Amino acid sequence: MKKYFATIFLITCFNVAFAQTEKSDYKSVADAFEKNYNAENYDAIFSSFAPVMQNGLPHDKTVEFLTGLKSQAGKITKRAFVKYEQSYASYKTNFESALFAINISIDNDSKINGLFIKPFKESNLPKMTRNQTKLILPFKEEWTVFWGGDTKELNYHVESEAQKNAFDIVIRNEKGASFKTDGKLNEDYYAFGKDLIAPCDGEVVLVVDGVKDNVPGILNPIYVPGNSVIIETINNEYLFFAHFKQHSIVVKQGQMVKQGQLLGLCGNSGNSSEPHLHFHIQNVEDMNVATGVKCYFDHILVNGQTKTDYSPIQNEKISNKK
Repeated sequence: MKKYFATIFLITCFNVAFAQTEKSDYKSVADAFEKNYNAENYDAIFSSFAPVMQNGLPHDKTVEFLTGLKSQAGKITKRAFVKYEQSYASYKTNFESALFAINISIDNDSKINGLFIKPFKESNLPKMTRNQTKLILPFKEEWTVFWGGDTKELNYHVESEAQKNAFDIVIRNEKGASFKTDGKLNEDYYAFGKDLIAPCDGEVVLVVDGVKDNVPGILNPIYVPGNSVIIETINNEYLFFAHFKQHSIVVKQGQMVKQGQLLGLCGNSGNSSEPHLHFHIQNVEDMNVATGVKCYFDHILVNGQTKTDYSPIQNEKISNKK
């Protein structure tokens, strides 16, 4: 139940204003950074740092940071200058599997003295505050909200732009435990292998189904969502399901699904510490640029009481109203 990655690194900042045209020295530095990054020539990138950067991000940390970025996002495939933000030249940068803004600041010697990489946000992305589509819960039994709500205490996801309204949901027994026996095997967990269903009609726009399930307690940070499904609703909301059991997903990309239709089985794949369902709604398909949408369910039981148009919070026991 760990949060999804966001590659963000910040070293130093200066308050200098520039005209909104790319300067030749910035272009040369950015071109060299892209070339050396794609070639995995991280020594050359470190050599391009100003002393303040080399002190703040030593050689081993530079290599670790860039290696991690490469493993998660891949090579840079396209880069375009957008604007200056204080002293930083900001570039919209397409990687093989992500879209980031790379912000670079340089000193008078054209050495990099600031580097900031963050998810790129389009100004024209659709704005949503909550779902308009009526939803049922994406499971059949009574489950318990492990993380859910609007505060950090209730829901650590609030710090993530795309996942700020996400839920992590488990099944617990009458004593409050999510597993039987010693919890060392996925099969010990009540949620493992349970049916996950479509909360509404929609189109499947993404399926990932080849990630191995973890041993409980050992996370996989390489592909954080693990086996996953995204459904686009008629109102252009994107329902994101993560951590399915390997090879259990029964729907395909491009398939239209009906409310209540089986999607796959709950698993423990990706950056997950135990079998559970991660579910959230976002305003676009790409989680790297998405904003999370508050999720309300139409008619559900919450701790045995009927709730209408309700968004559950931590420790509530929830099930679909029969």
